[in-house]
Amino acid sequence: MLDIMEGIEEYNNAGALFGLDGMEGEELLGALRTMNPLKRQRLINKLTSNPSPSRGSRGEMEKFFGELPPHIQEGVKKGELRLADTILYSIKKVASKTVKMFETQDTKAIALNSLSAAKLPKNQAFLVSGIIVLAGVPSDLTTDKIMSAPYGKIEDFPALATGEFNLKANKKVIVPESSMKLFKTANYNQVPVGYYKLANPRLIHDDVLIEATFEFGTTDGLDPKTHIYLGLHGTITTP
Repeated sequence: MLDIMEGIEEYNNAGALFGLDGMEGEELLGALRTMNPLKRQRLINKLTSNPSPSRGSRGEMEKFFGELPPHIQEGVKKGELRLADTILYSIKKVASKTVKMFETQDTKAIALNSLSAAKLPKNQAFLVSGIIVLAGVPSDLTTDKIMSAPYGKIEDFPALATGEFNLKANKKVIVPESSMKLFKTANYNQVPVGYYKLANPRLIHDDVLIEATFEFGTTDGLDPKTHIYLGLHGTITTP
């Protein structure tokens, strides 16, 4: 009977988890009255406690509980799903002026691509909190060399640094066409190399197409073996 309470202990905003945030007066009382008495008391204790707020992308993810699909919300409430920090990534060769980082023909491969078919697995939702862009030149085009190449700041690749980037999920824009200068971090000592923090994090649901595209005005001066790395940093639901 109380299985729905099992997953709330690690979260600091139980009100959001149960959809009670923003309720006032009679509306909140009515929602509480419908609960089992023991469950109600545990929730009241959680709501009236004063925990330290979650930090980073996890704290951002907790604000999006109400936007999670119902089956994922249930999994989180029951403790069947948890929140975890992660980076979804892809490495692709800069073979033309347009580079699509996640494609439907992609298969998951360690060190090359963390997604299959450009989608999250079922029962996973991901909040994009930041984006990492790096570039490198493997010594040859064998898979091992591509995976083990050093990837560094795009400032070392002028043709890439003058391009544009955009990110969409299910055709909805997360990052519009934006200058690659967002990822130039050489003069920012407190920021990881190539990292851009989103001012407005966005949620990606499971089983929707993720599109991340680089557009370059020129590839002049690039080594033909140049590869680009994209990392989407944030919080994901996981068993």
